[in-house]
Amino acid sequence: MVRLTRFEMTRVLSARSLQLSLGAPPMVKGTREMSMLEVSEKEYNEHVLPLSILRKYPNGKTRVIDLE
Repeated sequence: MVRLTRFEMTRVLSARSLQLSLGAPPMVKGTREMSMLEVSEKEYNEHVLPLSILRKYPNGKTRVIDLE
């Protein structure tokens, strides 16, 4: 898996936390007593996060990073 920058990590976890708070079903089990942020971190650590990152480089190239 590609290593994410701290900015990408923050953006991904906050976006997924917002989705969960708006009613999206969690992709992992055992999340009853966890906050939305903890659930999104668990999804990231178990590689089931349903998001992708579009990373743009200064030379004009782009790279799609799937987090699943």
